[in-house]
Amino acid sequence: MQGFSDGGADLAQLQSTMRTIEVACTSIQMHINPTAAEATILSLAQSPQPYKACQFILENSQVANARFQAVAAIRDAAIREWSFLSNEDRRSLISFCLCFIMQHASSPEGYVQAKVSSVAAQLMKRGWLEFTAAEKEAFFYQVKQAILGAHGVDVQFIGVNFLESLISEFSPSTSSAMGLPREFHEQCRTSLELNYLKTFYFWARDAALSVTNKIIESDAVIPEVKVCTAALRLMLQILNWEFRHDTNSTKASINVFSAVVRHDNASSKRSECVLVQPGPAWCDVLISSGHVGWLLGLYAALRQKFSCKGYWLDCPIAVSARKLIVQFCSLTGSIFASDNGKMQENHMLQLLSGILQWIDPPDVVSKAIEEGKCESEMLDGCRALLSIATVTTHFVFDQLLKAIRPFGTLTLLSTLMCEVVKVLMTNNTDEETWSWEARDILLDTWTILLVPMDGSGGNALLPPEGKHAAANIFAMIVESELKVASASVANDDGDSDYLQASISAMDERLSSYALIARAAIDITIPLLTRHFSERFVRLDQGRGIIDPTETLEELYSLLLITGHVLADEGDGETPLVPTAIQTDFVDIVEAEKHPVVVLSASIIRFAEQSMDPEVRATVFSPRLMEAVIWFLARWSHTYLMPLEESKCHLSHGYDHQHQSIHSRKALLSFFGEHNQGQIVLNIIVRISTMTLMSYPGEKDLQGLTCHHLLHTLVRRKNICHKLVSLDSWRDLANAFINEKVLFLLSSANQRSLAQTLVLSASGLRNSEASNQYVRGLMVHMTTYLVELSNKKNLKSVAQQPDIIMSVSCFLERLRGAASAAEPRTQRAVYEMGISVMNPVLLLLEVYKHESAVIYLLLKFIVDWVDGQISYLEAQETASVIDFCMRLLQLYSSHNIGKALFHIAV
Repeated sequence: MQGFSDGGADLAQLQSTMRTIEVACTSIQMHINPTAAEATILSLAQSPQPYKACQFILENSQVANARFQAVAAIRDAAIREWSFLSNEDRRSLISFCLCFIMQHASSPEGYVQAKVSSVAAQLMKRGWLEFTAAEKEAFFYQVKQAILGAHGVDVQFIGVNFLESLISEFSPSTSSAMGLPREFHEQCRTSLELNYLKTFYFWARDAALSVTNKIIESDAVIPEVKVCTAALRLMLQILNWEFRHDTNSTKASINVFSAVVRHDNASSKRSECVLVQPGPAWCDVLISSGHVGWLLGLYAALRQKFSCKGYWLDCPIAVSARKLIVQFCSLTGSIFASDNGKMQENHMLQLLSGILQWIDPPDVVSKAIEEGKCESEMLDGCRALLSIATVTTHFVFDQLLKAIRPFGTLTLLSTLMCEVVKVLMTNNTDEETWSWEARDILLDTWTILLVPMDGSGGNALLPPEGKHAAANIFAMIVESELKVASASVANDDGDSDYLQASISAMDERLSSYALIARAAIDITIPLLTRHFSERFVRLDQGRGIIDPTETLEELYSLLLITGHVLADEGDGETPLVPTAIQTDFVDIVEAEKHPVVVLSASIIRFAEQSMDPEVRATVFSPRLMEAVIWFLARWSHTYLMPLEESKCHLSHGYDHQHQSIHSRKALLSFFGEHNQGQIVLNIIVRISTMTLMSYPGEKDLQGLTCHHLLHTLVRRKNICHKLVSLDSWRDLANAFINEKVLFLLSSANQRSLAQTLVLSASGLRNSEASNQYVRGLMVHMTTYLVELSNKKNLKSVAQQPDIIMSVSCFLERLRGAASAAEPRTQRAVYEMGISVMNPVLLLLEVYKHESAVIYLLLKFIVDWVDGQISYLEAQETASVIDFCMRLLQLYSSHNIGKALFHIAV
């Protein structure tokens, strides 16, 4: 195939090449020898300088796929041969592609046009750093004339599409691979952003302006609609650009707006909100030109014109206009003048005024949607509120609407959220409907508003109207969740999403609920207490008479919600009492009357009833116990015997009022070491032991008990001191040693339980007592392994299923103990490992064909050595190294390949 440069191809050869490619494309479509056909097409792209042939195919073939493959071949060859092409050849290739899409603007094969446009954009980027400004201007003059409508509507549409392709190529996240260093792509994107991006926005705006009057005046679908849609889409694409070269830092902008802080620390994962920060150079085109007013007016005019046609809301032009409006809500940074936020506030108010008709009044809007109206406009209205919340504070957000309505934006947000939740309750379906999506967007909006800007971890303080709004929403949320919980029982297929959802899967939504509740904590805590009390009474009065399943599901839901409201996760640290709880209830100085104490105590008393076998059988299902254990773990981490420093903690910015300090001390001391703390600790340990003993086979429940609740108790030394003195803790340790039912725990739970018990030894009075405690815990396991290894018939006995199970169980426990080694207990853990050295070697020989047991043996040794090596004296170290070498030699004699791998590691 002749190339572009030599010009030696004759017509017959070009036609032959075209027919060959056409046949190959047809063969692929017909599934006739596709491998050979693909090889033929590939040969075109791999041929040296196939440009003449490809251009001929593009201009003459009647097979659209052949034209598509031809332009793809131009792209591959040009990128590959770029350094060998002359500057004139490079420009000619780009000009050919641009001319082709302009000349064939009315072609029905849109995918071919899109491919040619994309190739033109890629080639233009490839030569971007080499072309002179004049050469670039020559290309863009042609594009500009097209976009401004000089050659008709079809060409105008194609011109806009080309700029979309070009911007996509220059954006790092969507650029095509060219085999060039990252610096090349960065230089290209910087050049485009600084020198051309704003110009492109002007062109897109002017293209839309040139056709809007015609669209509004016409009663029929006209070609100008697709031009306007494409122009709006291009403007949105430009606003989505990741601007990096703002000469003024956004942090220097007005304090009442907080784009950078919110974006980094508070934005939610459920709903995407891209901040637009183009800098002051863009103020003229985006702000001062009246562009936003024109955009809102265009959408409002079209909306009114087509109000009788419900489908119009989902038309491309409507969708594109709304997306652009929503994106303008995310505009922030130094584009706004330093005028104490007035310019940005006016900008936000103008947008809010425009989108109100999409979402207000909420009941009318939701009713229309339920009756068949498209929901997309309402959802975009919710997204607009989220965007506005992201770039401002809750105070400014609330004040915006007060300029045109008798109430604030927070009240509107509350009313809208309540209406959405009502629809959710009414429909009550497992399918994700518009109300599900709206709820998540609005929850994200509340989350953004309520997370404080200073990163203190508390709640932003709302004005009274906002506090009332938050209380109303939370009450509605709780009612909705209880209804969903109750209704899940009646689900015939038994596979309700609600029942299947894990606690962790719901954590994000529950965390948002907690933020809302804490914004009105003095109202929401008593509300939760009433809900619990009602259900406790219902259970007591209906025991043996009424099926309690619905009530139990409601309690499950309440426990999860309450756990999130009262305490935070902690993320590896000891979480402090939420600031809202610390600083509210200032009138409460009697601990037993503190609302949080009342609520916590009622739940603990309820949980304690699970110790009664009869009540346990009728009330405490494994599912409900999961919620109970989860709640106790989360609650204990924050409230049970809190450390002295946390009692005096108060987040920055709050006044240390005398009354508030007394209230806070009353709360934190009630479950402290010198009050009810040890009593509650004893209850929790008894519940934990009962759970492990009475719910065999419930791996999730046992996992929560071992990994979360019990492990939480041994994280703090002051609790360990109390733990080891409790009879209930000694009962748990004895059960661990002697109860066969605990040998049936899963491997991970065995390890965790052993680790927890060994860690608790740090609470004993001295190192000798701690080591003796660990020896007492583990001697049964080590003795068993030693005695087993000394049996004369070890090889036959060891293969019995119950023996394999016991060995595996004890190895997991030894592993857990090894991972819990601390300075106080190091000696006992070291002796534990030394005592089973010979048994380990013998068992390695016996179980050489049992890979699962071999794995446990090796993991135990790895964990033990890892925990001990830093404590050992020279002689002890030599002994351990000698043992490890013997272990590896024995292992390699049976597993040579694996041994090499482990030695390498």
